[in-house]
Amino acid sequence: MGTKAGAWRKQLLLFTSAVLCSLALGKGTVYTSEPEVRVAENNPAKLPCTYSGFSNPRPSSYEDRVTFSPSGITFRSVTRKDTGTYTCMVSEDDGNNYGEVTIQLTVLVPPSKPTVNIPSSATIGNRVVLSCSEQDGSPPSEYTWFKDGMLMPTDPKNNRAFINSSYTLNQKSGELVFDPLSAFDTGEYSCQAQNGFGTPVMSNAVRMEAVELNVGGIVAAVLVTLILLGVLIAGIWFAYSRGYFDRTKKGTSSKKVIYSQPTARSDGEFKQTSSFLV
Repeated sequence: MGTKAGAWRKQLLLFTSAVLCSLALGKGTVYTSEPEVRVAENNPAKLPCTYSGFSNPRPSSYEDRVTFSPSGITFRSVTRKDTGTYTCMVSEDDGNNYGEVTIQLTVLVPPSKPTVNIPSSATIGNRVVLSCSEQDGSPPSEYTWFKDGMLMPTDPKNNRAFINSSYTLNQKSGELVFDPLSAFDTGEYSCQAQNGFGTPVMSNAVRMEAVELNVGGIVAAVLVTLILLGVLIAGIWFAYSRGYFDRTKKGTSSKKVIYSQPTARSDGEFKQTSSFLV
């Protein structure tokens, strides 16, 4: 499909409906032999697209790293950003004859080493979530979990080695959820990421201890608190019974001043005109 074959468009949103192998919106037909193309990163990739029934297809240009041919377009080198759904559109100059077909391109990238979030200790009987993830894999990785080097089954009740444990494992999200945690769940946990391309990659192993709720410590803390509160109340009562609070009140004094207005007096007569009381 050369520059006279038609136009290409990359859809940023993937179609949820089934990919069409051919589509004719007029008398012309556009079709592809590979509705899904998977190729490793940094390699060339060809998206096949052919047509029939067009007398004068409208030309269109594309990026410099893509070449056109009568049977499709070819990327000289693809990157993970090129993953997506592409639409090959063919139309004539007058616009009366139009057709298109979509092709899903998946650029394959092996997973990187996953990172895990695992608590060093957790309380028995609680809900505990372990997580595993990696960001590079294309298509997205799926995850499996290991305990003490042993692969954990999706359903623990179907495996005698894990029948005493209660957990759910989501291979797509990478979450391992214990609900509730049991004493059996103490151990070293690691996860593995794989996407069908390259070698599966294992995370570091992290040990998690399933511990009992420290009831004795809680009771001791409550008793100590009650004892301290009792000592405080006893001290307040003792001070009150000894009259320390009354003495404090009696020891507080204030100065009083009594002032009287001067009265009229005759010459030569002396009379006290004001008085003070302290």
